[in-house]
Amino acid sequence: MNATAAPFSQVVEILLVEDNEGDIRLTREALKEGRIRNRLNVVSDGEQALRFLRREEEFAGMPRPDLVLLDLNLPRLDGREVLAAIKKDPDLKQIPVVVLTSSRADEDLLKAYDSHANCYISKPVGFEDFMQVIRSIENFWLTIVVLPPKD
Repeated sequence: MNATAAPFSQVVEILLVEDNEGDIRLTREALKEGRIRNRLNVVSDGEQALRFLRREEEFAGMPRPDLVLLDLNLPRLDGREVLAAIKKDPDLKQIPVVVLTSSRADEDLLKAYDSHANCYISKPVGFEDFMQVIRSIENFWLTIVVLPPKD
């Protein structure tokens, strides 16, 4: 993708790092209904997320995501550690990371921004509200924002 707003004809690569099957289904459904063509890849723990982003082992050859949607409460390696690793890695730090979590704790919010999260969104509980949040992410991050070029 070049340094312009995402054209509608181009597929946007999204990595969802989430271990809750219900949230995965809702995110997939909301993005399917969206206006932007996208490919959603899903991993369910922090270690998989870093292997995917670094294209290691079973993720060799996978596309670099244009956007990461990251839950904080993950098995193996939590989202706080994943975010810190992404933003410290010179090859990954430019990928926008949207923290999408059920945590409303000020400590988590502050730590996420201290670790250079691009934004922090608390997941709403209701179905329609959750769908609206995903649509808003799509609208802002994939239509308005100019994303960095891929390697």
